[in-house]
Formats: sequence, C-alpha cells, structure tokens
Amino acid sequence: MARMTGGEALAKQLAIEGVKVIFGVPGVQLYGALAGLRDEGKIRFITTRHEQATSYMADGYARAGGGIGVALVVPGPGLYNAGAGLSTAYSASSPVLMICGQVPRAQIGKDIGVLHEINEQLDAIKPVTKWRKRVLQAHEVPGLVHEAFEQLRTGRPRPVHIEMPPDTMEEEGDAELLPPSTAERKAASASDIERAAEMLLAAHRPAIYAGGGVLLSGAQEALAAIADYLQAGVATSAEGKGAVSDDNDLSLGAALWKNSKLRAYLDRADVVLAVGSRLAVAGFQPDQQVIHLDVDPEEIGRNHKKSFGLVGDAKKTLEALMERLRKGAPPRATRKDEHSTLREEIVLDDTLQPQSQILRSLRAGVPEDGVYVSGMTQIGYYSRPFWPVTRARTFFTSSYSGNLGYEFPFALGAKVARPDKAVVASVGDGGFMYNCQELSTAVSEKINVVTVVFNDNAFGNVARDLDETWGGAWKADLKNPDFVKFAESFGVTGMRAKKPTDVGTLVRDAIQLDRPVLIDVPVGRMPRPPFFMQLRAPAKYRKS
Repeated sequence: MARMTGGEALAKQLAIEGVKVIFGVPGVQLYGALAGLRDEGKIRFITTRHEQATSYMADGYARAGGGIGVALVVPGPGLYNAGAGLSTAYSASSPVLMICGQVPRAQIGKDIGVLHEINEQLDAIKPVTKWRKRVLQAHEVPGLVHEAFEQLRTGRPRPVHIEMPPDTMEEEGDAELLPPSTAERKAASASDIERAAEMLLAAHRPAIYAGGGVLLSGAQEALAAIADYLQAGVATSAEGKGAVSDDNDLSLGAALWKNSKLRAYLDRADVVLAVGSRLAVAGFQPDQQVIHLDVDPEEIGRNHKKSFGLVGDAKKTLEALMERLRKGAPPRATRKDEHSTLREEIVLDDTLQPQSQILRSLRAGVPEDGVYVSGMTQIGYYSRPFWPVTRARTFFTSSYSGNLGYEFPFALGAKVARPDKAVVASVGDGGFMYNCQELSTAVSEKINVVTVVFNDNAFGNVARDLDETWGGAWKADLKNPDFVKFAESFGVTGMRAKKPTDVGTLVRDAIQLDRPVLIDVPVGRMPRPPFFMQLRAPAKYRKS
C-alpha cells in the first residue's frame, strides 16, 4: 500500500491492466487524472478535437485488435458528446472503457448549477453501457478499475463506465494496487454441447450463420473446422465478415436479403448453427431449428423462438463441439461443386448493381490484409454484402447503431491499434463533416489513415428516398468545402478522383505515401441497394 492521489492510482492501475493508449479531451475536472497519466508515463495519450471522437477511436482501437479501448472526457456535455461512439461500441459488443469526471463530491446530485453538472449521470449513460460505477475515495480507485476490467473481460464485451469527482482525483490516500484481472472465458456446458452435436450429426443440410462474436472470441479456425467437417456453407452478418475467409469454398458471404440466392440456401437448411449474433436480421424460417451459440444468455431465443442455446465463449465451445463431432461420425463428403455454383451466383448478384464497379475499384486498391471501415454511405452500405474479406478484423461497420460520422475517427483508432497495416475509411460527405476536425489529430499524432469521401453534396440516402418515395427531396442538399483544400489546410494530402472508378488507383497511391490522405470522390445519386428494407410511403406520395 502506498500514498498516492486518486489520479495517480487511476493511471497506475490502468497500466497494470495493460492499457497502452487513451483517447481523450483534457478538461478542468480531469487535472488530477491528467497529472497522474503524465507522471506514470507508460500510457500514450491522444488528444482529440471533440469528445465524440474519443469513443469512436477507442472502439476502432478495440475492434481492430488493440485490446481494451479507453476514452477520457469531462462530465456532463463531454460525456453526452461521447455517447454516440458508446452507442456504436454497445451495438457492436466492443470492449470500451469510458472514464469520466464528475462535479465535486459535495455537489453531486444537488442540482445547483455547477460547471458541467447533469443529474443522475450514471443513469444517463446506462442505455449504452454494460456496467457503470462512481468512485469517491482515492483508496478505492484501484479496486474499481480492476472491477471494470473484470466486466470488460467476462461475458459480452460491451462498454463500461467509471466516473470520478475532481477532489477524488486530487486527494491523497493509502491505495493498494492490484494485479491485472485474469478473467476466464468458459465453454458451454458439456450436456448442451452433446445435444448440439447430436442435432448437427442428424442434419441432412446443415448451414452456419456467423456474427461478430466469432471475431471477438478469435474463433475463426474452430468455425472453419466445423464448417469443413459438416460441409456446411457459412453465411455471415456484416459484422461477421472474415469469420471464415472468403477464399474458403464454404464461405458464402453476407449477401442475405429477401429472394437472394443466399437467402434460398439458408431457407433450405434443416439445422442452422448460429454463432455470435443477435439474429436480428438473419430472418430464419419460423420452423427452422437453430443452434444458437452466444456468450450472452439473454440473446438465446430473443429473435428466433425455435433455438437451442449454447451459452459460452465461441472459441472454446466450438473447439469442444468439434471434438465431439469427430467422435460421432467421419467428416461429410465434399459439397464443393454445390457451394462453388452458389458462390458464382452470389457474385453475379453483385455485378448486376451499378455500385459494383466503384466497389471493385476500391477493393483492388486496399491490400488484402488492409483494414477497411465501411461507412454510412452508399458504397459503405453496398460493401456490407459484397466486400471480399480474407483476414479477420479487417472489415468494420457501425453495427445496428448506424452512426453517421463514426468512420473517420474509428479508422484513426484502428490505425493506432494496427500501425503496420493500411487503414482505409469510406465515408459520405455528410458523415465526414461530423468529425472532420480530427484531421488535426491525424496530423499531430501521425496517424496515417486514408479517408475516401464519396461526395454527392447531399445526405444522399435521404435525398433519394424522399424524392423517389415521398413526393420530392427536401432539406437534404449540402454545401461542402473544397475537401482537397480543406484537408491540405491541416497538412493532410488531398486528392480528387476524375471519375468514381479511379478510386482504387488513388487509394493504392495514397497508401504508399504513408501519411494522412483524404481522397474526394465526386459521385451522383446511386440507386437504392436491393437489400435495404422496402419503403412504403402513404398512397398520396406514390408515383403512378
């Protein structure tokens, strides 16, 4: 036990837990923590230009493989600003630690109007966090940090939040630092694995549906082994892309929507092994038997009633399931011809869409092992089913949160986690302006991300839908800066495509520069992707 301030205890315990990077905005209620981090010296602090970027960067850092993503903000408006990134991290099951200040201890809950005060701050952040707690005494800080990491490393890895008043950060106390958390992730029960194996061995046409939980658990090899053993084709959610390499004959991708070839394949399956997904958009037939493997017991049966649950870590459970399958029967005969034909038909669906040429050009410019952040823009939407992925943790979305503006700061965080890899973000002109100020962060911290701005001078999705379905576009046009000049004003290299299909060549050239680059790609209106939910406006707006 040693005498130290709460801020020092925070910094030292974070370092013990393995934190290497914190994304934050310095502020008056954080001085004790900032001094502790400065003096501790082992943790890189990246100053962002807006609190929203702190949580997006922490999420990108975590999901790209850097470990726990950590953000630091002032209370009240700082935390509210960061809430958008926590929403994305929550929806994507990303392990992000949000550290937030508070008003002084004696003023908490008094509603007297002190700086950055909001009442019930813990309740305000509850919807986008798995766990949240306040610490009031310096000697309690190591224990609370340790508990936060236990929460991050057990069960479903969603964001957690700790908050600390400034006087707690600044006062000294006798604090005992703790060893790092060593959480154990467990497989599903042996009896449930036995029952699941029996169902799969008895199935005539098994299929697999893989979500982001496969990647979070590192279960790719185990999943591929089971798919090969059963000769079961693997469909994925957008977040699950890379769960099985698209070079694998059994990988069928994520082109899953009504009347698609992949939809028909899944509909014919008599048993579906679903791993690490909420199944919110899987759309299985009501009478289909699903074996649902998830670390979160609350997900079993939530979105598909005929589900047999395997509650446990995906990697450990799949490894145990594979061992049991091998004991039960020899591997299935190959169905390579069937799966190869289906893969060709799915690719044909891609080439029928006008966005295809742009996407193919962009894909050709990004290295096979490069990280691609698929944005909330037309090409980003289109990449969800059709972007080939051969390496785990190289394709990212904002999951069901669907945040405009997450792409660029998320990519910065991913690049901090993977400095040896090319990182490319696709973003619309509308979304880019949400966090365009982080060009400053990219330059000052030498975070060499390539950002592709698809520029239609509009909130393009909204403009098209209103125009085509709701009687006319309205209030969706945008007035943009010259993005090349804007980027160059920060010291970022700016490029502009002459035509959209030049994007791949420009991306390839930009990666070679090894510096922050923005590529402006002027585009026109793009058609509604076939996998989007059908819009039904009132009859008065429908065109004859």
